[in-house]
Amino acid sequence: MEDNTSYWQENIRLIFICLAIWFAVSFGLGLLLVEPLNAIRLGGYKLGFWFAQQGSIYSFLGLIFWYGAKMNKLDKKYHSEG
Repeated sequence: MEDNTSYWQENIRLIFICLAIWFAVSFGLGLLLVEPLNAIRLGGYKLGFWFAQQGSIYSFLGLIFWYGAKMNKLDKKYHSEG
């Protein structure tokens, strides 16, 4: 029973980390810091615009793969079958 509780605590912790990164990228870089980021150019586009459009999508895809890899390790650690 304790293994099950530890498993879910670690799982919820990973979810909160993903949500915090998601918030920081989408709201922080895409909205709050758009003006300072626009001073930098990436591929001819202002970085603030790029982050609001493509950068956040790439970040979210990276989060999906990171979360999947971490969950695979967590499943192996707790010998979870699923």
